[in-house]
Amino acid sequence: MILDRSKAPEFKIPEDFELLPPLEHTLSNGSKFFYIPTPGLNTVKIEVMGKGRRASLPLAQTLVPMFTLQMIHEGTKQKTAGELAEFFDFYASEVYSNPSFSREGLGLLSTKKHIFTVLDVFISMFSEATFPSEMLEKRKSLMKLSIQVENEKTASRANQVFKKCLFGATHPYGVIVEEAHVEAVSREHLIFYYNNLLWQDLEIFMMGDFDPQELDKLLSIFSQLPNRKVSDTVLLPSTDTLLAVSEPKKKAVQSSIRIGHWSISKKHQDFIGLTVFNTLLGGYFGSRLIKNIREDKGHTYGIFSALSDVDDANYWVIAADVQKAYYPEVIKEIYHEIRLLTEEEVSSDELEVLRNYLIGKMLMQFSTPFDLIDGFQAVHQSGLTLDYYSQKLAYLKTFSAEDILTTGRKYFSNPPFIEVVVG
Repeated sequence: MILDRSKAPEFKIPEDFELLPPLEHTLSNGSKFFYIPTPGLNTVKIEVMGKGRRASLPLAQTLVPMFTLQMIHEGTKQKTAGELAEFFDFYASEVYSNPSFSREGLGLLSTKKHIFTVLDVFISMFSEATFPSEMLEKRKSLMKLSIQVENEKTASRANQVFKKCLFGATHPYGVIVEEAHVEAVSREHLIFYYNNLLWQDLEIFMMGDFDPQELDKLLSIFSQLPNRKVSDTVLLPSTDTLLAVSEPKKKAVQSSIRIGHWSISKKHQDFIGLTVFNTLLGGYFGSRLIKNIREDKGHTYGIFSALSDVDDANYWVIAADVQKAYYPEVIKEIYHEIRLLTEEEVSSDELEVLRNYLIGKMLMQFSTPFDLIDGFQAVHQSGLTLDYYSQKLAYLKTFSAEDILTTGRKYFSNPPFIEVVVG
């Protein structure tokens, strides 16, 4: 058969899309265990996640959870930091931290051959960390240096200021990390957080190829994990949104722009439609913002829009790093493209390119077993099931230009939005 390379391969949309849910168990310690079998695959991935408690701390201690998770790697009662690193490296394994506002925990990548050898040491990290003072001081020094470096980057600073504008300077999600926050971290703070606030309402996510006897053994091992009941619900302060901030930097050669506002959660009936609108606006390389501001005008290497969240708070943001002299024009063009998408229907050609991209991207999200467990966690932590992806595919196959217009008018037609310029 001779291939005709002048024609692109035919794009076929699957008729159906079904993801099997993981096997679920409740362990004797009360934690939830989710297992996705991967027959024939030697790789094992485990993530142990608990409820994040950063928002329950005073603002001065905002870095305590992050330092706590980092310092767990610096030694246990069994092994020093060097011995831990050498041990996991010898057995082709890796332990990593997962810090965020909503969830905190540790992950393990290993092989079926070595998993039962490394698990005891991995489990010990949840209750036997020693938090050596000298290593804490080293990490604090590195963190101070990192803050100094990041503050000189307009993009990093713009991200920080945008969150501050969205939530407010005294809100746990809006606080800008400074060197004073690093100074406030003490070994006593870390030990208290580790022993009292970390590991609440644990959930374990695992993928691998195990027979029933091996799985029972794993369940018994994970039942040894400390699993604390969720402490009292934190009453967060009200948000104090600020619409505009400009921070000039004389030495900066570019300006970093962030424009955005509040949005809706993944559980909202309009969310999938909003992801379509966001992608068309600035969510892929064929977006309106890319075509206008990068390709037509050459004011930036990249510009994108995204739907994001911090714990239960949801927002959208447009981000661009542009030539300093042109940032007013770029802001003007951003609003111009938003207005067009709320007033004019897209063409049929643009609609189909967008549709094919979104469907292809979604299917690519599940090309490996790792993707499946990540995809499950994404919906599970939003209070949804894997059926969400079937519903999303159904919508992507049928959405119309009118649907995009309706969504745009509903969520993007009421400026002013938050507008941040740094540089």
